[in-house]
Amino acid sequence: MRRTTVRNSKTLRRSLAAFAIGTLYMAPFAPAADEYVKVDYPASKSPDELQTPVTYVLWIPDGVKKLRGVIVHQHGAGTTASIEGSTAAYDLQWQALARKWDCALLGPSYHVTNEKIDLSPGGSELWFDPRHGSEKTFLRALHELGEKSNHPEMETVPWILWGHSGGGIWSDVMASLHPDRVAAMWLRSGTASMFRTKPEFPQPTVPDGEYTIPTMANPGVKEKGRGPFIGSKTTFEEFRAHGAPIGLAPDPRTGHECGDSRYLAIPFLDACMAMRLPDKDSADQKLKPVSMDGAWLAEPLSDTAVPASEYKGDAKQAVWLPNEAVAKAWMEYVKTGAVGDTTPPPAPISVSVESKDSGTIVTWDARADFESGIGQFIILRDGKELAKVPEKPIGKFGRPLFQSMTYHDTPSQPLPKMRYVDEGAKPAEQNTYSVITVNSVGLKSEATPQR
Repeated sequence: MRRTTVRNSKTLRRSLAAFAIGTLYMAPFAPAADEYVKVDYPASKSPDELQTPVTYVLWIPDGVKKLRGVIVHQHGAGTTASIEGSTAAYDLQWQALARKWDCALLGPSYHVTNEKIDLSPGGSELWFDPRHGSEKTFLRALHELGEKSNHPEMETVPWILWGHSGGGIWSDVMASLHPDRVAAMWLRSGTASMFRTKPEFPQPTVPDGEYTIPTMANPGVKEKGRGPFIGSKTTFEEFRAHGAPIGLAPDPRTGHECGDSRYLAIPFLDACMAMRLPDKDSADQKLKPVSMDGAWLAEPLSDTAVPASEYKGDAKQAVWLPNEAVAKAWMEYVKTGAVGDTTPPPAPISVSVESKDSGTIVTWDARADFESGIGQFIILRDGKELAKVPEKPIGKFGRPLFQSMTYHDTPSQPLPKMRYVDEGAKPAEQNTYSVITVNSVGLKSEATPQR
């Protein structure tokens, strides 16, 4: 096992830019003072341990003295998912959720060698069924990451699980194994029930504790008739029959890809974390029960939700939503596949300027808009717009963003830098520069002070 701790510096850029496993290559940009910690484990030859190599990359926000939880962003099955899922910890918008709650953001990457969704050598089921070793390795990684980051509480704090496809199966099974650790779950096109036809995948026993976890099942409408949609709906119906706080949010625009699901996933998990995370600095790490005060309900596969007290149907068959704000976002999402935003993003934190023979290099640090991420930046010279970075954001999967999204709700590689070179600058003119953040719906922040 190889362990690496990397902080923001030239060392960070050299170490992670050089990191490669198979076809994986990353060249991340790290905002000032945030910390990334990485651990690698080789495949075990023991049949009761993980037989797939795995890398865990952990992001910890600056200034956190004691973590309150770990958000796990788990990719799905296949080689592409493994590669593209490797950037999860560098996602600026998911970092915004983690920062709000003093949580770490963890992006595991299982290095499968083929596209087989079974237990054959190199297949993905070897890891997305935690009972074949990934549970043990995950717990080991939390210990190692806690040691390396000087956050020993990593071993005991709650988990917030997001999983896509095979990652959804992994999250669902992990919740059955450790229901007392899971504060909330988002299952994108993946639940354990979708594998009921697989004889090598015994269905996990669902403990009563798992029925207390607030959960959202989120299949793509274009998956109707297929396992991910059927499994999502089945899990929703069975859990809801047991009184579980679970919702169903079919994405009208997508099939198996994640699309713009993050714009509902993040506020949903935020609301659940507000209800369930132990109080800050509390010695007691026991999760709080879900509060039903303020809950909204909706008919499954409908697009209208109402306060629970006004719902006329059978509550045990209804979509559960934690509060009015999430209910309104859900109603918009199941109609359009996205959620709007009316609040401008925060301004970039700082701007640095350096004159070179090739021009003036402008760099900055910025934090994502919690509700809608970062679309692009506007560079101002002497108070006038000079350029946009990127000039045209990419939106192949979902909204155009500064960090363009992959099929798997992760930033595309190579990761962009917050950097612009003004090749037309003349040192004798002593220009000043500032930066504006534009979120994904086009709203602008205030400009940073000129430098």
